[in-house]
Amino acid sequence: MTEFAQCDPAELRSLFLFEKLSEEQLERLCSEGHVELIEPGLVFTEGDPAQNLYVLIEGKLVTSRRVSGDDVEVARTSQRGVYTGAYMAYLGERVQQVYQNSARVTEPSRFYVLGAECFNQIMNEWFPMPVHLLEGLFFGGQRTREMVGQRERLLALGSLTAGLTHELNNPAGAAVRATASLRERVTAMRGKLKLLAAGKYPRASLETIIGLQQRAVERVAKAPQLDPMEASDAEDAVSDWLEDHGCSDAWQLAPVFVQAGLDPAWLDEVHETVGEEMLEPALRWLNYTVETELLMNEIEDATTRITTLVGAAKQYSQLDRAPFQVVDVHDLLSSTLLMMSAKLKNITIVKRYDKTLPKIPAYAAELNQVWTNLIDNAAQAMGGNGTLTIRTARDDSCILVEIGDTGPGIPPEVQQRIFEPFFTTKPVGEGTGLGLDIAWRIVVNKHHGDLQVESVPGDTRFQVRLPIQAEPLPVEPVQAEPIQAEPIQPENS
Repeated sequence: MTEFAQCDPAELRSLFLFEKLSEEQLERLCSEGHVELIEPGLVFTEGDPAQNLYVLIEGKLVTSRRVSGDDVEVARTSQRGVYTGAYMAYLGERVQQVYQNSARVTEPSRFYVLGAECFNQIMNEWFPMPVHLLEGLFFGGQRTREMVGQRERLLALGSLTAGLTHELNNPAGAAVRATASLRERVTAMRGKLKLLAAGKYPRASLETIIGLQQRAVERVAKAPQLDPMEASDAEDAVSDWLEDHGCSDAWQLAPVFVQAGLDPAWLDEVHETVGEEMLEPALRWLNYTVETELLMNEIEDATTRITTLVGAAKQYSQLDRAPFQVVDVHDLLSSTLLMMSAKLKNITIVKRYDKTLPKIPAYAAELNQVWTNLIDNAAQAMGGNGTLTIRTARDDSCILVEIGDTGPGIPPEVQQRIFEPFFTTKPVGEGTGLGLDIAWRIVVNKHHGDLQVESVPGDTRFQVRLPIQAEPLPVEPVQAEPIQAEPIQPENS
């Protein structure tokens, strides 16, 4: 129940917001606005059109914001003169005029109430210079945040691009080298084939060599992976066998045969099959065959690696996908780790994934930006050396993604401010202070989730909670959201 009461200019003057106004101005406020006595309950709801400015005269006011379906209390005060509601009406239609929070009173409370349009008109008439200054501060701050946020994203993109280029260069270079070597081997094989065809070898012997060639190719596909010591011992054994059977350049043939999985026992079978006269020509033909097959495998591995990296880049950027979709967070984490592999090359990565987690509706590309910011911060905190632990689990109606590092930790006084825009502990020029702010707004504002930090020396954990069943999400880009003012002005403001 709401009751309207007489507005007293003297009472308004007792509020810090109006204490410097003239009698004429106070009279106008009383004529344009009114005093309301509001019984305990809701005053207005977050997101509704902002119609009135409320100034507390007496009572108790509580403001809250909705996070993940819950109303989270922002402030509770009995201070006379605090204000809430349409306090940004002086900006006009350039800013969406909605209530930035919900407000309720816990006891009968009296407010001075002024309509938003009237508040806008009075502010611009009475205080044109302060209004211009406030507009410049608000929109200038918004533009600064957008520009610095864009720079932050470009710096991250440049870093990731450098890492991706490095990762792509290795398999690309390997493919080029293998292709050049393959061309040489194919040319040599053509020459060797000409010698075999011109020789005095019977047709049956040539058919036997072709059969051995096919068997050698099959063994290449099944060749075991040997460690350096095992490979060295195997090469010595094969080299001794070749020398015992009069083959020249045994030291060149042995590594190729070992890599293909051809051991002395298999070479004995070759000897028994082709005989002494054709042994060396057959072995050299098999050497060309095996080298060719190994080079083709190398090219296949290199191109597969390139395809994997390109796929990871597409998964990371989500360029070919809808902005909002149902995703597996493990796929997003994997693509981010792959994109950042150059930065993490000296860091031990521990994955503790709960593979039973369901997929969730989300803005995938923006979640990748969250993982990038958190992992990059962890890598910098550890100085490029340490253990990065990524854990996923279910937490009631949310999934939990925890990114931990073994860095020096975050002091308690810093933990209270790390999600503030432009706050950074990095040296000048090395950080914008927007990475965690952007992560916060993506997780909390856009996905209605939660982002927290727990930190002691040697164990820092950022915990991201994302709803499994998401509420309808906003479509505007997170980076374009304006800087919000505090809903309740503190004392002496």
